[in-house]
Amino acid sequence: MHVFAHRGYSGAYPENTMLAFEKALECGCYGIELDVQLTKDGEVVVIHDEMVDRTTDKTGRVWDYTLAELQTCNAGAGTAFENQNLTIPTFEEYCSWVATTDLVTNIELKTSIIYYPEIEEKTWEIIKRHKLEEKVLFSSFNHLSLAAIKALAPGVPCGALVPESGLVNAGYCASKFGFECYHPAYCTIDAASVAECHEYNIQVNVWTVNSMDALENCYAWGCDGVFTNYPAVCKAYIEAKQAN
Repeated sequence: MHVFAHRGYSGAYPENTMLAFEKALECGCYGIELDVQLTKDGEVVVIHDEMVDRTTDKTGRVWDYTLAELQTCNAGAGTAFENQNLTIPTFEEYCSWVATTDLVTNIELKTSIIYYPEIEEKTWEIIKRHKLEEKVLFSSFNHLSLAAIKALAPGVPCGALVPESGLVNAGYCASKFGFECYHPAYCTIDAASVAECHEYNIQVNVWTVNSMDALENCYAWGCDGVFTNYPAVCKAYIEAKQAN
């Protein structure tokens, strides 16, 4: 079962910062999950919320800031790391770094609230520039964005993200529309729903697994991956299970 560091090692470090990504690498996880959006001047940046309010010292929409303006935000504001000059990374910066590692990156396209023009094309071009085509997968709550990625790169794995209401017959659905993965909330799945996905050769990667009960169940049900804020804990648990 693969361990993806959710927004980097976000349980201990400011989410979606290069520090959180570097600490995820140090703990030996399989991959990193991150989120991409566009600035006012069309640059791809790594941030989860459409608003900067929760994770920085500024307010307003990501879309209303130029890249230069956005990078004046303190991405460590309100944390123990607020004096470390943490910035919102560009996706280019992230890719330049991750290309030197063996990490796999799950890129969530944040297009379900604001549909950013050409974000799929811009993101894919950066990936190609850094020769990361074989080390990425995409996910989105907006499944039309995944269809757009498939049009650009038919072979790249895509995961259908669904909200906490879940989806019945998810394996059949993902298979029908050419997606390789299903990305449900933990609270919506059980052994039967995981088995249904596997019947259609659909991988199940679960968000956000931050408790031991959830981790133990995902492992027992045969889930293919978990997104977690605590990758070191999950990795240690899986290694201990495999050693037995």
